[in-house]
Amino acid sequence: MQVAITGASGLIGSALARSLRDAGHTVRPVVRRDTDEPGAVRWDPAAGTIDAGALAGVDAVVHLAGAGIGDRRWSEQRKRELHDSRTRGTDLLARALAGLDPRPAVLVSGSAVGYYGHDRGDEVVTELSPPGRGFLAGLVQDWEAAAAPAVEAGIRTVYLRSGIVLDAQGGILPRLALPFRLFVGGRLGSGRQWVSWITLDDEVAAIRFLLDRDDVAGPVNAVAPEPVTNAELARTLGTVLGRPSAVPAPAFAFRLAMGREMADELILASQRARPDVLVGAGFGFGHTDVTAALRTVLGRT
Repeated sequence: MQVAITGASGLIGSALARSLRDAGHTVRPVVRRDTDEPGAVRWDPAAGTIDAGALAGVDAVVHLAGAGIGDRRWSEQRKRELHDSRTRGTDLLARALAGLDPRPAVLVSGSAVGYYGHDRGDEVVTELSPPGRGFLAGLVQDWEAAAAPAVEAGIRTVYLRSGIVLDAQGGILPRLALPFRLFVGGRLGSGRQWVSWITLDDEVAAIRFLLDRDDVAGPVNAVAPEPVTNAELARTLGTVLGRPSAVPAPAFAFRLAMGREMADELILASQRARPDVLVGAGFGFGHTDVTAALRTVLGRT
């Protein structure tokens, strides 16, 4: 199988590419800059250009590209950049795929549990739940809608609503673990907010599962079946690292450093998502318990 991947150099994309190659598949990275990598496809979402001809013959596409949500403080300009990097890139890719003959069988398009909003409290949300409110919820709705040209062209399209991806080498986990390693770790804010998580291994396995399952389309929550509260995550992280978890970080500190909107929608958000579609389709999670997951992930460092 030939699989094109945008964001192939990122945390999830690089792990997915490695997994696919190890299984004997051909990976076609979609890149913004010149590269010597065989089969690479050039594109420039900001300029609206893509080498559609170079996508000819691909069987599947995984779209993971987009500016980092938590990389910088959310000024109005930064929010436009976050929005445009996802919607323009997705629309450009979807239109290019729709114009191919033959077309790829499937597009797995990156999304996020931010779709459900940041203030759902203890409510359990599934793929059938309505969208929430806030900047991220609106961004994710527009992000998914931008794949419409692929859907209309008959390409099976999956919206991969990922939670927090746990890996020792990248993503948010190293930043969460650092205060604990310095003996100043603890819950964030009240600690009552729900965290929907998934290990990198399961994220990659879920994507590969979805590439092969021609009966699954639409939104799919890529999260472990057992979300935890932030307080529980902090206690577990402390236990796994052999550190105390008694120093809470107050909500006002995040709001002061990041701005209220960014702090509330990223650090203090509560999303208790359940992976009903994956479970119903028979996907087997490698990690469903956060303690075992953290022991496995952090044991690799």
